[in-house]
Amino acid sequence: MQFKHPEILYFLFLLAIPILVHLFQLRRFRKEYFTNVKFLKDLSMQTRKSSKIKKWLLLCTRLLLLACLIIAFAQPFFKAKGDDNKGNEMVILLDNSFSMQAKGSKGELLKRAVQDLLENTPENQQFSLITNTNAWWDTDIKSIQKELQNLPYSDVPFRPDFLLTKAQAKKTNTGKDIVMITDAVDLDSKDLQKFTGSPLYAVIAEAQNTSNISIDSVYISQAMDNFYEVKVDMQAYGEFEDEVPVALYNGKNLTAKTIVKFDTEKRSAAFTIPKKDFHGYVSVNDNSLAYDNTYYFSISKPEKSNVVAIGETAKNSFLSRIYTDDDFNFTASELSGLDYNSLEKQDAIILNELKEIPQSLITTLKDLYAKGGNIVIIPSTEGSLQNLNTLLGTFGAAYKPMTQNKRQVTKISFNHPLYQTVFEKKTDNFQYPTVNTGFTISGNALPVLAYEDQTPFLASMSNKLGNVYVFSAAINKTNSNFQNSPLIVPTFYNMAQNSGKTGISAITIGENQSLLLDAVLSKDEVLTVRNESSDFIPMQQVLNNKVKLSFGDYPEVAGNYAITKGNEVLKNISFNHARTESNLGLQNKAVLKDFTETGSVSTVYSDIRSERTASELWKWFVIGTLIFLILELLIQKFVK
Repeated sequence: MQFKHPEILYFLFLLAIPILVHLFQLRRFRKEYFTNVKFLKDLSMQTRKSSKIKKWLLLCTRLLLLACLIIAFAQPFFKAKGDDNKGNEMVILLDNSFSMQAKGSKGELLKRAVQDLLENTPENQQFSLITNTNAWWDTDIKSIQKELQNLPYSDVPFRPDFLLTKAQAKKTNTGKDIVMITDAVDLDSKDLQKFTGSPLYAVIAEAQNTSNISIDSVYISQAMDNFYEVKVDMQAYGEFEDEVPVALYNGKNLTAKTIVKFDTEKRSAAFTIPKKDFHGYVSVNDNSLAYDNTYYFSISKPEKSNVVAIGETAKNSFLSRIYTDDDFNFTASELSGLDYNSLEKQDAIILNELKEIPQSLITTLKDLYAKGGNIVIIPSTEGSLQNLNTLLGTFGAAYKPMTQNKRQVTKISFNHPLYQTVFEKKTDNFQYPTVNTGFTISGNALPVLAYEDQTPFLASMSNKLGNVYVFSAAINKTNSNFQNSPLIVPTFYNMAQNSGKTGISAITIGENQSLLLDAVLSKDEVLTVRNESSDFIPMQQVLNNKVKLSFGDYPEVAGNYAITKGNEVLKNISFNHARTESNLGLQNKAVLKDFTETGSVSTVYSDIRSERTASELWKWFVIGTLIFLILELLIQKFVK
């Protein structure tokens, strides 16, 4: 027990006064004469004994009365359980990731959490509030009311350890009361490693329905003469008994609609659209999370890719049958007649069994690769290993010495971009090609086609703009039957495609993807990305007659945009958020076992107040004073 005014306890010495009064009888007795005291003797003894008891009772009562009164003025109390944390600052970590779009019993989880804060946070309460993307330091609820009401959802995952580090860096030597408001979706114990030594409270927002459908990707599965077949891949989390509608929009106009039955977790929908510019989205209605129900994409009217094959005329003849005038501007040239000035305008360059590769060509190829071009290298059986490795070394690969044994290609990387849209399903019953002699590829190249011994026949490297494709062996008809294989056409066709001129444009926000665009800019000109509601200027690098755009974490809102040069639209482009918050079944409340779990913010403030409020005892001593005062009066009246 402690006292707010311990100096008043010195008045306890006053307890000596009633003791002195009772010990020293200051009253003078008078003699009374009776004619006969025989009958009073017993009565006198009895009265004297009763009077002695009464005096001791009054003494005890007065001592206790005076002691209670003095102690009451000293204001005793018991120290509060959380008294050591009275100086703590309050830090609120609010999860505003996309999974908080889910609906609870009172509406969307984030909006309900914001309303809880606005209704139950005292106006004089100072706190710091940190979300996935924003922070407000040393503020109060009125100052940030509008910001909270307009708080947007974020594709940035909720990582409380990172947010707490920001708070600790702001005030390093101040204790903290940590309040975490989250749905705990995809929360891991490693995200809570720094939460030690502070009062911890968790307000867990729970969704009523954890089933959700996510549109994961859209791609061209088949290109016909006048039409594209566009495929939409979707993922279902949870069970959906009813068929779900899927709609395709070009701009704001409904183009097509279908229904999908999710009898398996992954399902696809296919749409056929005209082979021309498309700038729209596909959407699904699942009555759950909204951010992954829409996938924006753009298709530009296909342009012919520029392809040049460098090699002997006879060996280039099979390529002219693949690269037809309908889809390509194809040129075949021998090394001696090569026009170096035309190479920078090419989308793909094929080195077809060159016996010697000059250094000037190697430098040109390296520059083209950096600017987004595709390089195809087919080695010659008569070529110099050192010369070939000088070329491959610029791309991070190398050839090992040639082997003479016959090998068969037996493995296809079906998920590689070259074959992603070629095969409807994986197959083992395939006419695989063979090779008589060839090199072995080493380095950081990814296998596309592989031999029986798992070494690559065809490998690839990429810088996210351009690609390098490397064959391990010559593919002329003397050394291999690859030209007769069904793989020859899709392999070379797709190796020459420029993703900026064909295919779907759909960039994932936050993955720092780049785009190469044909554009010539003057000194002060910049390209802008804009739509009806917002615009931003991406990072850009001028590369002769091209511009490399890097988008980083922009834009903040998914949608269809246009890349513009002044008022001129150069290209339509679309952006989508990563589907990292789609699985609501990943809620992990168990990792919050060290937190005090509460149902609302009001409970947090109530708990903190109760833990840090001392137990005041002075009122009980006042009551004790009154009790002993009444007791003294009763003794005076009834005890004889």
